[in-house]
Amino acid sequence: MKLLESISKRHSPRSFDIQNVEKEKIELLIEAARWAPSAFNNQPWRFFVAEKQKNIEFYNNTLNCLVDFNRNWAQTAPVLILSVVKTTYDHNNEVNKYAFHDIGLAMGNMMNQATELNLFMHQMAGVKFDKMKELLNLPEYMEPVSIIALGYIGKIEDLPTDIQKVESEKIRVRKPIEEILNYSPLK
Repeated sequence: MKLLESISKRHSPRSFDIQNVEKEKIELLIEAARWAPSAFNNQPWRFFVAEKQKNIEFYNNTLNCLVDFNRNWAQTAPVLILSVVKTTYDHNNEVNKYAFHDIGLAMGNMMNQATELNLFMHQMAGVKFDKMKELLNLPEYMEPVSIIALGYIGKIEDLPTDIQKVESEKIRVRKPIEEILNYSPLK
């Protein structure tokens, strides 16, 4: 059996080309996310797109929501996407404990679609979430999740020297399947 190429080829670079990402491609990524499954079909994900060439003020404000290390390399990406999740259900306003799971599924769809378009995404958890919440003026039932750098692959040499070292030493490894697969908890 063969693993989908969009899964095996996907990786999260820190170097991006300056080429802008076409609006149609950004919208196709959001469409891919839109089709992800979710509890009660609540679709709790929300995405805010900051394009360097179209809205530099929002882009820079988004960069300022990142911790220093991420900001230093993410500024090479032409697009930053802020992901947010609605933590309550639409139909009853009860807490949706699956919301973060659901946005993860949406991001998986988005990343597979990006790989098919020869685009790359790097999700960042190194975010100043309070700043992000303030920037987006989010109500209490909306939670920031991550900021994603999006673009075409760039050259490692264009990164700051310290980040070049981290990026060039990065090896893509996965745990062995025996470590993560269990058919029964019984011994």
